[in-house]
Amino acid sequence: MASLRSGEGTGLRLPVRGPGRRLVAEVRGTLSSCRGAVGLAGLILAGVLPLAPLDSGPARAIPRLDLKAYPAPAVGERRWLIQLSGVLPPSQDPSFSTNPADWRVELIAGRNLELDCNQVHFSGRMRSQAVAGTDLRVVRISQVTPLASTRMACPPGEPKRRAFVPMGGKPFVVPYDASRPLVLYAPKDLELRWRLWKAERRQWPAREF
Repeated sequence: MASLRSGEGTGLRLPVRGPGRRLVAEVRGTLSSCRGAVGLAGLILAGVLPLAPLDSGPARAIPRLDLKAYPAPAVGERRWLIQLSGVLPPSQDPSFSTNPADWRVELIAGRNLELDCNQVHFSGRMRSQAVAGTDLRVVRISQVTPLASTRMACPPGEPKRRAFVPMGGKPFVVPYDASRPLVLYAPKDLELRWRLWKAERRQWPAREF
């Protein structure tokens, strides 16, 4: 099962295992471009990128996308795209279901910040919303709070570090659906990331009491 982790300072690194090879895609900075397709447990994923520069390479790699029906981002917003793959080779781990109906995609909004020893936190609201006059849905992020931090005195000389700080709250999870892209709208100061949730094949019985 592949894992998602924040890169040091500039972006996201998705380590991927595939049969006989390893593919790694890096999404740099604000994820304004994607440098390659990512194989994730046998999947080919177009990654995460802002929709503004759709004339870039990754957009040409998925020409079947028709994004005309999706509203333009409002002032102060950025629009993001996640395109999932419909090509599902057998899983390398037999304990996990290979049926995408059993999978979920977690959407993660956050800020890439310079941090010291203090703990920081912010929250917001992520919700699904219908696109008027269509059967499409998008995800909008709103009600984002200012950054809150503890006020501890840090050890002298301790260096600061950059890290991705996810927005607080319950995980926002949507079904895995390769037939349509996931389109998200978020304030400009947020970055969007995602990770895949897989389910075990085995179903465990509950106990009556």
